Amino acid sequence: MIPPKEVISKAISEVGKYVNQRIQEFKNLKKQNLTTFDFRPFLDIDPYDADIFSEASFCILTANSSAALGIKIQKEVGIKGFKEYPLEQLYEIIRKNGHRFAMQRAERIIALREKEPLLLELAKYENGKEAREILVKEVKGYGYKESSHFLRNIGFDDVAIIDRHISRFLFENGLVKPRKTITKKVYLECEQALEKIAEDMGLTQAELDLYIFYIKTKKVLK
Repeated sequence: MIPPKEVISKAISEVGKYVNQRIQEFKNLKKQNLTTFDFRPFLDIDPYDADIFSEASFCILTANSSAALGIKIQKEVGIKGFKEYPLEQLYEIIRKNGHRFAMQRAERIIALREKEPLLLELAKYENGKEAREILVKEVKGYGYKESSHFLRNIGFDDVAIIDRHISRFLFENGLVKPRKTITKKVYLECEQALEKIAEDMGLTQAELDLYIFYIKTKKVLK
């Protein structure tokens, strides 16, 4: 087996410019509450704009689904749609794109609207782990993974997204003992393992996540 650091170094040489681009798109959200995402050449989709609330909605859509599907729906709904579309219109867009939990996701996005002031306030925090604890407590549908995903996507670089791709990478490389269920304790154990790799390689958690996602999927998404 090739050591994980060598695999990550290879990914850096292959897609470093795309990861740097994505990180800048995330940072724009934190600084300006607006960014333009461009996922070419990994997805055949034109660039589109997103704000912090749109990104929070995207992270609801990707839970138990995929980043690619969430991106497709996010582009179609648009910044205004996430804030203004009625439940049935949101549901229909999510449903027609093939999401398995269309009504539940539409309901959660509608409920999220009252949390927009909180989301904008948390974007000003410096400590992602502190902001994550608030999100887990205050936002329905946000566990550690979804909260970390949102925070990373709006410019935080100190939290890890332990999804199936990242956990598999850790388990397969013997960095964390394999588990069937990612509890809070296991999540934090995985995050600690990733922190060590990131520190050793001079990367942030945000960059490392994108590289591991690329290793497992051959895409740089979000």
